[in-house]
Amino acid sequence: MKKPALYYQATEKSVKCLLCPNFCIIHDNAYGICRKRKNESGYLYAMNYSETISLNIDPMRKKPLYNYFPDDYILSIGANSCNLTCKFCQNYSSSQLDATTRTISPDELVNICQQKDLKHVAFTYTEPFTWYEYILDAAKILKSNNISAVLVTNGYVNPEPLENIMPYVSAMNIDLKAFSNSFYKDICGGELQPVLDTITYAHSRTHIEISFLLIESLNDNTDELHQMCHFISNLNKDIPLHILRYFPRYKMNLKPTTDKAINNAKDIARKYLTYVY
Repeated sequence: MKKPALYYQATEKSVKCLLCPNFCIIHDNAYGICRKRKNESGYLYAMNYSETISLNIDPMRKKPLYNYFPDDYILSIGANSCNLTCKFCQNYSSSQLDATTRTISPDELVNICQQKDLKHVAFTYTEPFTWYEYILDAAKILKSNNISAVLVTNGYVNPEPLENIMPYVSAMNIDLKAFSNSFYKDICGGELQPVLDTITYAHSRTHIEISFLLIESLNDNTDELHQMCHFISNLNKDIPLHILRYFPRYKMNLKPTTDKAINNAKDIARKYLTYVY
């Protein structure tokens, strides 16, 4: 199902997508990096509106959200797209490759929650901001029915779309992949600063928690870990940080993260932050 996209600029021969910091220049009948925003004769369309790869009921802690209704269950739903190209992607079969989807309208999403007596929906698994039009519509309807909308996101979005959706978002888990722009550029196909901007903006407007996938030899530099935790604590030392174990996946075949590396990162983080998981 397709829907006219928000946030783009038309030119004579292409459109420029303004949703995320990739700023894709998309020629006629072509797609952006996320693979789901298409230029059709100078108009940009979200080709994945209402199309989901999965629908599951999960524990809130699985998101992971440990300080936001941690004992509740949440309906998890996700899109078949992403705006980063992380070489270590743990969900690459649904974020980087085409997958089978089913259509679930915003109204149907509310109905499912009411039938299952669920008070929360997580837009998760892949990158929710590449599903922007659907999530914006759904989050508004969810809020009017006293159901919270949660984003599990890489935070790679431009300021205006972020600001416009935040009134309808009750919580976010933001994936901070490293505290190094070279890591973002070489490993993820993006940049660090927009993610830091998202964290900075979101933390004072909704409940946020941060996930950090620790990969030895790539993002475990001690100085960078100190800088990352200092950045978070300067915003609020009570922002929870989840240190996650990497496993070989997609295009990366490094060894899994060791207990020693995780404990070292934990010890550093606890110098700055109240909640380290």
